Amino acid sequence: MRHRRPQGFQRTDRIADQIQRELARLFREEMKDPRIGFVTVQDVRVSKDLGWADVYFTLLGKTAEDGADAEKVLSHAAGFLRTELAQTLNTRTTPRLRFHYDQLPERASEISALISRALAEDSQHPHHPDEDEDAQQ
Repeated sequence: MRHRRPQGFQRTDRIADQIQRELARLFREEMKDPRIGFVTVQDVRVSKDLGWADVYFTLLGKTAEDGADAEKVLSHAAGFLRTELAQTLNTRTTPRLRFHYDQLPERASEISALISRALAEDSQHPHHPDEDEDAQQ
């Protein structure tokens, strides 16, 4: 009987998880550049041929401009990081790294603040059932 892989969890997913863990360690222990500050690796997506790994990251308490600067720093350090990854990954080739500053957490907090403000404004205006009847007629 052949060994079957579970559906939905491919080899590239396992490699992406390993890259994410290892990059987090490298950022914590090896990267000393103050422009990257507290980098959090949000997601890693590896191409099927293992040629590329897209790394999505955020910075704690930083702006989008800081994120763009950090993206440049990390892209410049991609060769070093890839070399370090090659020592821990059990693959024939190590994917080339592309870094992307992930603005999703910032956007999510902005949207959440807008929703909260809209709800607060809505609660200040009392709702009258007579208005509903007027609108229906």
